[in-house]
This record gives sequence, structure tokens and C-alpha cells, in this order.
Amino acid sequence: METIRLEFQPNIKAKILEVLSAFSSDELKIVQEDADFDENKKKLDAALAKIKNGTAESCSLEELDAFLEKTISEYEN
Repeated sequence: METIRLEFQPNIKAKILEVLSAFSSDELKIVQEDADFDENKKKLDAALAKIKNGTAESCSLEELDAFLEKTISEYEN
């Protein structure tokens, strides 16, 4: 199956759903989009921009492991 994203005015939703109801569930599946999609997309776009322009902060696996070990040990007691 393929996926497309539609943006439409709320007042035509019923008309769109009426047209789409002509297809069987094998042919078409309506998937509700995540309510936070636009916000998440903006965050991911910003992170990608930082990666592309070289300003993203990163760490090695060893640094991550040390950080996680330290954090876990603080909560073990």
C-alpha cells in the first residue's frame, strides 16, 4: 500500500469520507494522523538541520554508556 497525506478544510471532511467509503477495506485504510505530527516534524527538521550544519551535539557509545551508568547508579540507592 501507499500512503498520502491530505490537508483539507474541516467543512469538507464528510464529503471526502463519503467518496472514500466507496472503496473496500482491502483497497483503502484510513489512518488517523498523530495529533502531534506537525510539532514532531518541526523538532525533527530542526535536529536534522543541526546535523547538516555541524552544530549537533553527539557522543560516543562509551560516553553514553558512562552517562547511563552514572544516572542509573544515582537512582539505585
